[in-house]
Amino acid sequence: MNASDAQFMHAALAQAAVACDRGEVPVGAVVVLAGEVIGEGYNQPIGAHDPTAHAEIVALRRAGRRLGLERLTAADVFVTLEPCAMCVGAMIQARVASLTFACRDPKAGAVVSLYTLASDPRLNHRFRFREGILETECRSLLQEFFRRRRAENRRGAKFR
Repeated sequence: MNASDAQFMHAALAQAAVACDRGEVPVGAVVVLAGEVIGEGYNQPIGAHDPTAHAEIVALRRAGRRLGLERLTAADVFVTLEPCAMCVGAMIQARVASLTFACRDPKAGAVVSLYTLASDPRLNHRFRFREGILETECRSLLQEFFRRRRAENRRGAKFR
């Protein structure tokens, strides 16, 4: 891990904290081009009433709008949790250069956990990926969020 990897994952983690504060599953993402964040996003499907409003999708949309492009061929994506099939599919369509994620998602991960879409030779684009940058911090935020959610559910609190 180099300093910029940690810097960009910290930026994604800050986005995840925003999601957490808003009652959304705390996942954050940033899109980086030439050492600059060009798109950022946090999970917001509940608040946006949009099942596609995952952190990665939001960040990719913002990056594409900023550049005026649908292809992000030189961009790197940093995300706090292994992306799902929808998000990996969006990265494939955007033709991103690489993905760095903090921790695996054994229930929905589509990079290494359940599927290997980022490296599937049958698809028209593949991208490099790395995992484990700030894994402990990102996993802790997710675990604490779900621990609180389960406790609230046991007390009968209505959670979105």
